[in-house]
Amino acid sequence: MKILVLSCSTGGGHNACGHYIEKEFRENNVVCDFVDYFDILGPKAKERVEKIYLGTTKGNGNIFKIAYKLGEKYSKTGITSPVYALNILGKNKLYSYIKENKYDLVICPHLFPAMAVTTLKKDGENIKLINVATDYHAIPFWEETTPDYFIIPHSTLKEDFVKKGFNEECLLDFGISVSTSFHRVNNNLNLPTDKDIVLIASGSMGFGKMKEIVEAILQNIPEVYVVAICGNNHELYSKLEKINNPNLIVKGYVNNINEYISASKIVLTKPGGLTSTEVGILRKPIIHLMPIPGVENYNAEFFRKNGLSLVTNNVEEVIINTSTLLKDKNMQSEMIEKQSKIINRNSAKDLVNFVINNFEK
Repeated sequence: MKILVLSCSTGGGHNACGHYIEKEFRENNVVCDFVDYFDILGPKAKERVEKIYLGTTKGNGNIFKIAYKLGEKYSKTGITSPVYALNILGKNKLYSYIKENKYDLVICPHLFPAMAVTTLKKDGENIKLINVATDYHAIPFWEETTPDYFIIPHSTLKEDFVKKGFNEECLLDFGISVSTSFHRVNNNLNLPTDKDIVLIASGSMGFGKMKEIVEAILQNIPEVYVVAICGNNHELYSKLEKINNPNLIVKGYVNNINEYISASKIVLTKPGGLTSTEVGILRKPIIHLMPIPGVENYNAEFFRKNGLSLVTNNVEEVIINTSTLLKDKNMQSEMIEKQSKIINRNSAKDLVNFVINNFEK
């Protein structure tokens, strides 16, 4: 058996999920390759899409909010979306790539390649497809795909996906895929241990009012260390580096975020589906930071209503909730207990076992 994991670079979570899936299959001796869908289509397509996506998320994400709300409304019309039409354009290159490399199964943690594979299936090509949702909500236009199976984050979301038109039999509530190696932590960071650590991780691009949040915590909660992960946001990294405070530790992009999460008392993060799942897998109390309007609101609401996190909408709320959560050990314990019941540590392993049992030739 040979598996292709197809994702693309609109937010780090999709690709990270795809790499987790690839790693889990490889650790179980199954041939699996991760490929960026736009690398198949060509560098111009990749550059254009990344530029558009990053443009929508600048500032407070108002453009993203408008685009997402329009997408939700359009999704309800039942009319084939422009997004689907755009992905039809790449189907021939994708078909050639799949056939030339003799893949038996395609797994998509991103909507765009799932749409492209769907066009091939509708053309009569015998291609097996598994979708993997990376958010705690059925995002607009997933319903335009025709997967053999769909991995969703939790059983309580089945109704959400059934309303989109998916048969319940194809929905597998394994959780957002994170490799089992993620929660095997070595603790080799050599961070100080004389005070609690508050980790602030705002996503791969370092969005949000991170500088204001860091400064506010340093000023109002001096009895902790703040570890700030800036991702690929070099401008933010430079700004934080200039803050002269011995309680602040600034990091750029890291490839061992699990080590930092494990070393922390609580984690402050944007409510991305994959990042929130990673923290939940490591059983750390979460404070969600100012959601970008759209799917982040749904993620934050899922975590809030299930007692998995506290949600904040401004810097003042961040300080209040951070101070409260640090002092309230019972609240921390209750949050961790609920995470253990809802967030599946073996999500990627369950996917691999299912594929081996149901697709292996």
